[in-house]
Amino acid sequence: MTLSPEERRAFLDEPLVATLAVAREGERAPLAVPVWFWQEDNGDLLFFTEADSLKSRLVEAAGRFSLLVQRTEPTYRYVSAEGPVVSATPTTPDESYTDAARYLAPDKVDAYVERTGATGDPTAGLVTYRMRPEHWFSADLGSL
Repeated sequence: MTLSPEERRAFLDEPLVATLAVAREGERAPLAVPVWFWQEDNGDLLFFTEADSLKSRLVEAAGRFSLLVQRTEPTYRYVSAEGPVVSATPTTPDESYTDAARYLAPDKVDAYVERTGATGDPTAGLVTYRMRPEHWFSADLGSL
């Protein structure tokens, strides 16, 4: 059944990898790739990537994207959010740390942050995209 807003929020706080989907022009299907992401208190969803990547170019061109997060255990559950990009800013060390701390062992986080080169400077080559969800789809098939 459909998840409540509170259930969606709790699910998105789990360290699960999202699938980013973003439109392509022409006859190509949308790009769909895995990304690490995090959710802010106001519900915005964020991820960062290299500014010159295909992901970045497509997100900039489309101005919006979708994230799909799913799991298979203990029940199949998913949340999909779609909305506009409300900001695209140089990735800061704090954002890199927030991202890494969700997915990596504590003893690996500092090295990851250093390796990303996130400085908040546009010349560092990383951009953080913030999406404000407008449309949601969700379900927990174990609750049927």
